[in-house]
Amino acid sequence: MIRTLLALDGALIRGALALVLAAEHDIRVVAEVDRGDDLDRALWTRLPDVAVVDADLIAGDTVAGAGPCPLLVLADPRRPRGLYDLLCARRAVGVLGNDVPPQRVVDGVRRLAKGEPLVDADLVVAALGSTGPLTGRETDVLDLAATGSPVNEIARRLSLSPGTVRNHLGRIKRKTGARTRIEAVRVAQNAGWI
Repeated sequence: MIRTLLALDGALIRGALALVLAAEHDIRVVAEVDRGDDLDRALWTRLPDVAVVDADLIAGDTVAGAGPCPLLVLADPRRPRGLYDLLCARRAVGVLGNDVPPQRVVDGVRRLAKGEPLVDADLVVAALGSTGPLTGRETDVLDLAATGSPVNEIARRLSLSPGTVRNHLGRIKRKTGARTRIEAVRVAQNAGWI
């Protein structure tokens, strides 16, 4: 039995994938989380054989380099940033687009449980070509700013001080040539950096 943890944002998608995996005779979902800060604790308390993780939940997080099991990372093919660092940081990682058919995820869980590699070649090519002027932390800050999160919320979610977030936003605006946070988000999205 392959003990599987699901760490996906969005109850509908997470629930649907849990049903698909539970229908398999050799896979059991042992935990579900929807926040990155719950992921590390769940990995160490539930001790799954494989974790299926939304790339956005681990961006800039310490779980990218740690954890007791292989990660099957589901990433947006249009936003491959951070995948290169993730692939370099972990030996036990598989990467698929978040738009793949459910059966590919099922097969991916089985392959990672056996210790076999699993990488979507198109995502790797996109990740290698997604370099930009922003650091990983600046990208994390801008990702949250793009959702409309205020400085204090960004600081809380990234475990930073509000002053540090404001400093990051200032550097981001300079690097993107933007006058406002909204303009910086638009520039970074058009360039594929976030």
